[in-house]
Amino acid sequence: MFKRVLVAEDLDSISIAVVQVLEELKISIIDHVKYCDEALLKIKKALQEGEPYDLLISDLSFKTDHRKVNLSNGEELIEAANAVQPNLKKIVFSIEDKSFRIKTLFNDFGVNAYVSKGRNSITELKNAVEAVYRNEEKILSSDLAFNFNDKTLIEIESYDISILKLLAQGYILENISKEFKELSIAPNGTSSIEKRINKLKIYFKANNNVHLIAIAKDFGLV
Repeated sequence: MFKRVLVAEDLDSISIAVVQVLEELKISIIDHVKYCDEALLKIKKALQEGEPYDLLISDLSFKTDHRKVNLSNGEELIEAANAVQPNLKKIVFSIEDKSFRIKTLFNDFGVNAYVSKGRNSITELKNAVEAVYRNEEKILSSDLAFNFNDKTLIEIESYDISILKLLAQGYILENISKEFKELSIAPNGTSSIEKRINKLKIYFKANNNVHLIAIAKDFGLV
């Protein structure tokens, strides 16, 4: 079983439950932090001391307070952790249930397991830790058992997501074009962007831009 585990969770009630699970699994060193910046510092320090963590368990959402932070959420923490310790095992423990976002965590961030917070989440988390230790791939809690081979969202590209995010912020066609030109994103002509938006409407069977944004939010794209 893992020897050193770091838990990044800002709610005490949840972190206590997570620590109890890890103690049941006889993990000898369990560290807990409430801030992503602090988690990254601990990961770096452990590496420098030659005693790296074997596993990171992190939430995705962290409440803001008076403290200024560089890393504000679990995705940013995982990305930063990957940069300094690529082989670190990672489990996300979150209330998020949007399939696109979860698939992105596996495909782009190299997450090993995703456990949804819910009625049976503690048991699910324990099972996930054991499965990750056995080097099983793409472990998902049972209430989120969607098909990873489902191609429903595979055709959506980062370009499309950029358009959807700007539409959700109230940008009109000309503003999106200007933004894309400033960011050197191509194609950035209004005609090309409009065609892409119309394609997205057809793809998601949306009646208009407002309907399209609502659907995109349901999928966790924006």
